This record gives sequence, structure tokens and C-alpha cells, in this order.
Amino acid sequence: MNKVILIGRLCADVELRRTNSGKAVASYRLAVDRQFKQDGQPEADFLNCVAFGSNGEFAGKYLNKGMKIAIEGRIQTRTYDDRDGKKVYVTEIIVDHHEFCEKKAESSGNCGNYGGFAAPAYPTAPAQDFAQIEEDDEKLPF
Repeated sequence: MNKVILIGRLCADVELRRTNSGKAVASYRLAVDRQFKQDGQPEADFLNCVAFGSNGEFAGKYLNKGMKIAIEGRIQTRTYDDRDGKKVYVTEIIVDHHEFCEKKAESSGNCGNYGGFAAPAYPTAPAQDFAQIEEDDEKLPF
């Protein structure tokens, strides 16, 4: 099974480009803190992430430098020959899902060295496919 779930901050704004057929391709680097620190200093891994199609459109529209996000996807490796004919190996995270990890108010406008962000507005109306649940705790089975 090849499944990755990561939480980190965007190191820069998303680079959005299009294939010849018009499909969106978003690329960005995600800084993910390591659990262990060396010499008391925090360490991070900087991972290349790629999102295609509607995920790429979403990333290009809503994700900005400094945002803390969670991603779900898979690791993919590929190779290509550079201009000098040398084989280059690339490891990327192919993103299937993005999720916001904090609101603008929670970040206090301070995202470390990565800058601030503006969270998108979410609709307040309930989705049509979901039913409203009454808030009577006595009717709950647990």
C-alpha cells in the first residue's frame, strides 16, 4: 500500500500550470517538522508535492505561502534525462486531498518564516445531501 498523510506549511506560493490538454497541475513544497530535534533545534523535511486536475485547481486558488495544511496522497518516483544527458531521480507526493489545518485567527498572522495567509470563506448553508441532527444528547445511543 502506498499512502501518505502529512501536515506541514507551504514554503512558497503554489505554482499552477496547464498541460497541453488544459489539465491543471499544481506544484509546491511542503515543510514538515520532524519529531526528533538535533541539538535542540527543530528540523524539517521539504517535500515536493504535485496535485492534478480539480485538486490542482483547488491548490492554485486557495493555498498560499505559510498556510498549514494536511495532505493525503501517495509517493511517486520518476526519472528523466537532464540537458547534459544525466539521469535525474525525482520523488514527489502526488496529492489526492488537501485540508486546512488552521483558521487565519488561529495563526495570529504569524506563520514563522513562511508568511501569513488568508483562509477561504466557507459556505454556511448545510449541504443538500445531509440531514440536520437534533442536539438532544439523550437520544444518542452512546
